[in-house]
Amino acid sequence: MTAKTKHAAIFLAIFLLWMKTYIVSKVSFTLPADHFLQEILLFINPLSFLVLYFSFVYLFSPSKRRSVIMWMAFIYSFILYANVVYYRFFTDFLTIPVLFQMKNVGDIGNSVYELVYLTDLFYFTDLILLACLLKKPLWHSDHSIQSKERRKFVAYGLAVLAVHIILAEINRPQLLTRTFDREILVKSLGTFNYHLYDIMLQSKTSMQKALANNIDAEEILHKNNKTTEKNPKLFGIAKGKNLIVVSLESTQNFVLNYEINGVEVTPFLNELAESSYYFSDFYHQTGQGKTSDSEFLLDNSLYPLPRGAVFQTHPLNTYNSIPKILKTNGYYSAVFHGNNKSFWNRDVMYKTMGYDQFFSEEFYKVTEENTINYGLKDIPFFQQSIPYLKELPQPFYARMIMLTNHHPYLINEEEQWVEPYPVDDGTVSRYFTTVRYADEALRQFFNELKRSGLYADSVVVVYGDHYGISERHHTAMADVLGKASITPYHQVELQQVPLFIHIPGRKGKVMETVGGQIDLKPTLLHLLGIEAKNDVRFGTDLFSKDHEELTILRNGSFITSDFIYTNETCYIKPFGAPVDISKCEPYMERAKEELDQSDQIIYGDLLRFLKVK
Repeated sequence: MTAKTKHAAIFLAIFLLWMKTYIVSKVSFTLPADHFLQEILLFINPLSFLVLYFSFVYLFSPSKRRSVIMWMAFIYSFILYANVVYYRFFTDFLTIPVLFQMKNVGDIGNSVYELVYLTDLFYFTDLILLACLLKKPLWHSDHSIQSKERRKFVAYGLAVLAVHIILAEINRPQLLTRTFDREILVKSLGTFNYHLYDIMLQSKTSMQKALANNIDAEEILHKNNKTTEKNPKLFGIAKGKNLIVVSLESTQNFVLNYEINGVEVTPFLNELAESSYYFSDFYHQTGQGKTSDSEFLLDNSLYPLPRGAVFQTHPLNTYNSIPKILKTNGYYSAVFHGNNKSFWNRDVMYKTMGYDQFFSEEFYKVTEENTINYGLKDIPFFQQSIPYLKELPQPFYARMIMLTNHHPYLINEEEQWVEPYPVDDGTVSRYFTTVRYADEALRQFFNELKRSGLYADSVVVVYGDHYGISERHHTAMADVLGKASITPYHQVELQQVPLFIHIPGRKGKVMETVGGQIDLKPTLLHLLGIEAKNDVRFGTDLFSKDHEELTILRNGSFITSDFIYTNETCYIKPFGAPVDISKCEPYMERAKEELDQSDQIIYGDLLRFLKVK
């Protein structure tokens, strides 16, 4: 019997899974190959993992190999499919920290249901074929294999992996140091090799806290003690006032002033822009933690992590958050959210960040009629929150987290105050109806603030927490925006979210400065007339003339006043035409350094070594 015949069952399993993975990479993950070498990498990267993966079959007795092969094929297929479902909404890949967030799945049933299709049975049809063929004599796996043949099989696998890594490094030098761009890593390494790399990263980051010391902290402080000159007209303009920050769930900037059949999608936000400081070039900078990342950015002026959510992975770190700083200035702090308190590990993280009170789902009257998607609808949420808000000691810092405008964007027909957008993509079509509902909820909230007597003595900040429409909806979004197609340049522009800073008695003004969520902490503290000396932060005051117009996204893309850099291409604003990469080079290393330094602070828990004045 030849070696090929002895290995036939494993060769069959490898071939079927290899072809499936390649097809999934091209169709479900939509990973484009920009040139021939990249296409070769996409093709061979499943093979370099599968050969070594199935070499473990030989650890089992011949009589058990057939069932082991089937189980290994199923596990492989299940992990691949889990990535497909995750990618459909987040346009991203699973990481080890994300797996620790699986307890949240029970709260997002509607979203998961929308992401699973009947046609997904395709992802497992090869297993049926494999099971049938393994019953035939040609593909039997119960042959005796000598140790020499086993070693040779492993050697072949290592050789394929070595060639793969060399080609990947040729295609993208310093590949493994660019962990903030998962798409590049997966395109180069493959889904499963990336997961192995992710496990290695998890082990490495777990050690960083134990090895960190005050020298590391002082070095980070020296590099990132960002101070900006005060704006004399606005510094302290809201001194002693209440600060109310409203998080607009999944609201992107393109919905402002948008109409469907002559009906405004955001009539109240359009009015709010006229009576507030409205930032028209403001970006979310969230990662896999989405809403929780936006909260983290706002309160700490640190970047979210490249993998997972800080709220889940590092909830017991030391942070110099807004609530802690405001507490030393006589403020009481609270968060309001109509969902269960453990979602995103908020009940733990809010205590760490110094909040005095968390009004979660248990504080509200929740019924089947007033809930949808993730919990309490926005209108009853605000209505029931006002009495609590009135009872807070003043001055207070209150964050209100909206949630009705969340995937899959469901709302009762009687609450659809604008028609769904006429496009076949249901997610995009329904999105406008829930945005309109959120807009009305916010209008009613402002009216309630005025009736309660809180309005005149409060600064109200309204901002979008993260994108609502992911990259997989490009065709529909091109129709929405009246474009021939959505380019990478447009995709970055779509990360713009609204930011309104409403100060009663102040006239509205459109602010065109480039900024991001990381700039909110220093901006709000300056408006309140508060300085936190030696505070490690990466953002700067949006109102200061020293504010640098460089906004870095978590995936390494960045925006300046003149350029947008993404997917290793530099584009000029506002035309979106590619230009020579040298135009963006002055900022490229800066972007990487800032992301790396912020990661060091979180992984090493470096702020525990510093005293902030």
